[in-house]
Amino acid sequence: MSVFEEVESQVRSYCRGWPTVFTTAKQSTVIDESGKSYIDFFAGAGALNYGHNHPVLKKALLDYLAEDNIVHSLDMYTAAKRKFLSRFRDIILTPRGLDYKVQFPGPAGTNAVEAAIKLARKVTGRELIARFTNAFHGMTLGALALTGNAMKRGGAGVPLGHTVTLPYDHYLDGQMPDFLWMRRLLEDSGSGVGQPAAVIVETVQGEGGINVARAEWLRALADLCRENDILFIVDDIQMGCGRTGPFFSFEAAGIKPDIVCLSKSLSGNGLPMALTLFRPDLDIWEPGEHNGTFRGYNPAFVTAATALEEFWTDSTFSQGTSGKAGLVSDRLEQIVGEQAEHGLSTRGSGLARGLVFENPATAAATCAEAFNRGLLVESAGPEDEVVKLLPPLNTPDEQLKDGLSILSESVRIAIKETA
Repeated sequence: MSVFEEVESQVRSYCRGWPTVFTTAKQSTVIDESGKSYIDFFAGAGALNYGHNHPVLKKALLDYLAEDNIVHSLDMYTAAKRKFLSRFRDIILTPRGLDYKVQFPGPAGTNAVEAAIKLARKVTGRELIARFTNAFHGMTLGALALTGNAMKRGGAGVPLGHTVTLPYDHYLDGQMPDFLWMRRLLEDSGSGVGQPAAVIVETVQGEGGINVARAEWLRALADLCRENDILFIVDDIQMGCGRTGPFFSFEAAGIKPDIVCLSKSLSGNGLPMALTLFRPDLDIWEPGEHNGTFRGYNPAFVTAATALEEFWTDSTFSQGTSGKAGLVSDRLEQIVGEQAEHGLSTRGSGLARGLVFENPATAAATCAEAFNRGLLVESAGPEDEVVKLLPPLNTPDEQLKDGLSILSESVRIAIKETA
């Protein structure tokens, strides 16, 4: 592995916790060059909801490439884009009563966020964006300004302004009624806080530590935005595409955001793809006002359209996710009970789950021990105190059980090592 140390930047991170060279992957299994298998409870940080190399998606991609179909097209019209847009409209938007324009902002989730906040500022003529404690929205400067993590913000090298921070659900531990602080800031002319152009929120904060917002809290936030003429943005980059059960994570709350950011598992096969969705009346862009070279990656359109057809024409896949979520939740509760004297807890929604440790060192040791035993999990939260589970949504139940057994043993050993 010397070439990685010699040539690649020190900024690399995941490989430090998983020091091996991976070669092949299928469904929820990843194999390294020594032949060792790993159960994947990471899923490309949520970019592989349908697993590695799903055969239906892979065949669609290979067939498309074999016929010399166009790969790169900027924002020109292509047959692949037409098929994706048609399927997305007919399978996802229309059945949910969502009337959104679709913008291809660039290939990554942070591009979707940048487009969302840029549009919000253009529409409203206001600069301020409200964001939440422990949020994560991306690493480009606009998105990073909306992110809570001090280490990541520190890497910017410039002031990250034009935002105001609000407490996420449960952040104040019930010390004041929901949104009282936000309402006071908006309504008090002496608060020093101007009216925001938009509020951006994750329904479940993944990188922030699997913090789950209650449905009633999200509805109240949407109402507050509407009452105060503030655009309501949901960042569904990690929790969308079925991670919490429904296609959009906000569906359970019965809300309709003004703007939605999607990426990660949207392409279905780990290919770069992102969308910014917004109400038609917000579509005031001038042609070319927000552009980029890789806005329309046709292979991603192909696999995305195929994934919609394969998984989202009925509720079977979503119901399967809910069933697996129950299995995982029950086993994590059991692990918490087995280690009750050590202050563990668990939280999550759908197949986004976390084990919360009082000692961040124990979380790190758990991840390391899990890797040694053939399980890929990462840590999250402001102090990396949460072991985060994001298995592919179609992981077989038996493999979920095997991975959770490895996790249980890893927790037991890590607690001993760090006690």
